[in-house]
This record gives sequence, C-alpha cells and structure tokens, in this order.
Amino acid sequence: MMKSIRFALASVLCLSLFACQAEKDLAAIVPEISEVGATCLPADIAPIKAPFSMPQLQAPKIPDRSINLKDLNLDASQLVTKQIQQAIDDMSAQGGGKVIVPQGIWKSGRIHLKSNVNLHLEEGAEIHFSGDIKDYLPAVFTRCEGVEVYSMGACIYAYQQENIALTGKGKIVGPERNCEILRSEKKGGVIEKLIDAESPVGSRVFDNQQGQGVFLPTFVSPTDCKNVLIEGITLERTPMWNVVPVYCDGVIIRGITVHSVGIPRGDGIDIESTRNVLIEYCTLSCGDDCFTMKAGRAEDGLRVNKPTENVVVRYCLAEQGHGGITCGSETAGVIRNLYLHDCVFNGTGSGIRFKTRRNRGGGGENITYERVRMILRGDAFNWDMLGSKAYVGDLAIRFPALEMTPLTPFYRNIVARDIYVESCKYFIKAKGIPESPLSDVRIENVQVDNSLRLISLYDVDGITLKKVNVHSPDTVVEINNGKRVKFVKTKINHHEGKKTHYELKDAQLEL
Repeated sequence: MMKSIRFALASVLCLSLFACQAEKDLAAIVPEISEVGATCLPADIAPIKAPFSMPQLQAPKIPDRSINLKDLNLDASQLVTKQIQQAIDDMSAQGGGKVIVPQGIWKSGRIHLKSNVNLHLEEGAEIHFSGDIKDYLPAVFTRCEGVEVYSMGACIYAYQQENIALTGKGKIVGPERNCEILRSEKKGGVIEKLIDAESPVGSRVFDNQQGQGVFLPTFVSPTDCKNVLIEGITLERTPMWNVVPVYCDGVIIRGITVHSVGIPRGDGIDIESTRNVLIEYCTLSCGDDCFTMKAGRAEDGLRVNKPTENVVVRYCLAEQGHGGITCGSETAGVIRNLYLHDCVFNGTGSGIRFKTRRNRGGGGENITYERVRMILRGDAFNWDMLGSKAYVGDLAIRFPALEMTPLTPFYRNIVARDIYVESCKYFIKAKGIPESPLSDVRIENVQVDNSLRLISLYDVDGITLKKVNVHSPDTVVEINNGKRVKFVKTKINHHEGKKTHYELKDAQLEL
C-alpha cells in the first residue's frame, strides 16, 4: 500500500516538475518586450521564412539623386503641398531619387507618391496634414472599409506606381479632430448600406461638393502599386486607418511607430487585398485593431475578388488596441497564407482575433502563429463570425442556420503554437456560424499563467488543443454545437483544488 502511495506521489511530482520545466522553456523561446518593435530595427532585412511559398522581398532601388526641400526656402506658415508635390513629380520624371523633407513643421494637403521616388523625412521633420476638404480635391479612387469609391483617398497616396518609398525618422501628423473633413463624414450606417453594390464605381463620388459628405482619408495608402517600402516614420492622429496598402504586390513595412489611441477606427496597419507583404519591427498603439488583414466587404468585395495573401509579420510590438493581430471583418476576397511569429502583444484587448459576418463573404485560411507573448486586457484567442445586430441586423442571430450563399464566410486551417499568455480574460472564445463552423484549428504548446475565464466554443468543427497548460479561477469549459473537439495532453489548473466542469450541448469532446 505504502509503495503504491509513494509511486503515485512520485508520479505527481514528476508531472509537476515537467510542467514547470515546460513553462520555463516556453517563456524562454518567446520574445521579451525589449526584443521587438521599432526600437530594435536592424539596418538590413533578414531572409523571410514562412510555411508557404514566399518571395524574398527587396527594398525598392531608388536612383542616387536627391533634392532637399530646405533649398527651396519653404514658408512654414503656409501649406507646402505644391512644393513637395512638384519635387516628387520632377524627381520621378528624371527617373527617380530621394525627396528630403528637412527638420521643421510643414503643413500640407494630400501628397501623391510617384514611381522611383523616396519621400524621406529627416529626424525632426513633421508633416502636419490639413483638415480642409479643398486640400484633398479632386476626389481619387480609393477603397473605404472594403468598398470602392472616389473620395479623399489618403494623406499620402499613390496610385498605380512602382518602386516607391516613405522613409526616415520624421513624423506625420493628422488634422485636428474637429476639422471640416471629419465633420463632413458620410454617415448612416455600415458602408455596404450607403453604397449600391450595383452602381458603377465611377458614380460613387463623395467629395462633399454637393453636400453628399466624404469618406475619411486614411493616413498612408499606396493603391494598386508594386514594390513599396514604408520604413522608420512615426504616425500620429490619423483621420482613420493608418497604413493601408490596397491591391498592392510587394510591400515592406518596417520600423514604423503608430499612435492613434482614442481615435475611432484608428487601426495601425491594414493589409487590404494585397499580396507578398513583410511587416517587421513595428510598434503600434491604436484606437482600434493593430495588425489587421482585410480583403473587401460583401458584394463589392466579391466583385473585386482580390485576396490578401502571403503576409509575414515578425518581431513586432502591439500595445494598446482592440486586437494584436486581427483578420477581418472584411473577408470577401479571402485572407490566406498569413504567418506571424516572434511578436509581443502588451496591453491590447484580444491577442489573436478573427472577425467576419454572414454578409461579408470569403473568409480566412492557412494561417499560422508562432512564438507570441501576450499580456492582455481581453481574450487570448477570439473568433466572432456573427457580429452585432446593430451593424448586420438579424444576420447576427445565431439560429436558425441559414442557407449557404456566396456571402457566407469561413475560417479554417489555423495553427498557433509556442504561445505564452501572461494574462487574459478568456483563453479561447469562439463564435462560429451554425452553417459555416469555425473549422480545423490547432493550438499547441501553450502556457497561460492567468486567464479569468476558460473556454467557450460555439459552432466549431475540428478544434484541437495539445500540450496546453492553463491556470484559471474559472472552472467552466463551454462547448455548444462542437464537433471533433480534442484536448490532448492539456491541463487546466484551478485554485483550491477545484475541478473543471464541462458544459456540453450537441458537442463531441475527446479528453
């Protein structure tokens, strides 16, 4: 009898030592805050590695000629848009080169980047953008929240250009929040309700010249461009989303710093229907999601049908924001081949976040996350595929299940491994769609030090947790309409020896 007790105690001790060693090893392989973000930016771009075919992106080769705007005797009390634009146009016409913005505060309207030009902001240089509509006219082709329109575009805009760059240690600053552009924003609900999907894109002009309002400019948006570099700059007080490549091929974003806390829809980086992207060593503090993947919205997004694909995010720091890394909710063209590794989310809401809606179409697939440290206010993993009645009406009501249509989105084939969560609200909170369940998700080698709540799964099919160790005062694991759910070598630890309670409804759980 005593021999059996000693054997049992030894087994428990071995398991405890193994768990402690696993926690120690995992904490050691994920990066610390001091090892990521803009302050750690190296001079050179290291080879890109990904679990899918990915080109080795190179920075644009800009000709070795330059013009420094300090030689033009600019008047800092006036808008210098024309002088900056003329320098860019002239340099592009000569075959390209660098346009240097010197130290100082310069006021400007919309700037158009041109092929083979690097707009370089010296340290101490600040471009403060106007909030007057006239400084963004004529309206330009753009995509607003996944729908094509003609409107304000972006403060720094490019259309169908190649080999362009925005670099330097300078800063761009958006207009005051009470400016004319923000006061004239087109209101009335989500954008798919404001734009007739059958209307010609050329007729969708919103420049407020007939009182029709405007769609807010983003901060930096190369559109339908090739070989783009955005490096080193700081962005503050964006009118809306910050850095938004749309329909681009070959984009490098490295070492930028974003401050947009308190700004509605103040996303950090939005990759929109764009392919072959590297994002590295960026630090984002945002009023909405931080690193975000989008691919068009609803019928208009299905018409365009351009995916976001082949995106690598590495060595980045997300601070304040709704989500550290977010897919959606615009998913019509499909988000695929996304790889995020060696990042830290420190103080964001959710960590790894997915959004879509029944009317958004498309979805996301082949997505991998590795070696991520999370210190969160919200959930470590969050899927919300239904949304709110305030935005999508009765489509947000879970039952009855609806017929599958081209507007029914999906999320599938998602892997997360080597994740260290210091604190979070829910470990996993997933709301799929009854007719399109969240499917084929694998979460493995995860340590969660403190999760206020445990796991809630609705409408899922094929969820595997392997080598997961969670500490939580909560005892409830909730699974509703869950198929092929497996917990393999997974341990849930509670205070005071409490046991986990599994609330299963129409669910299959293998322990």
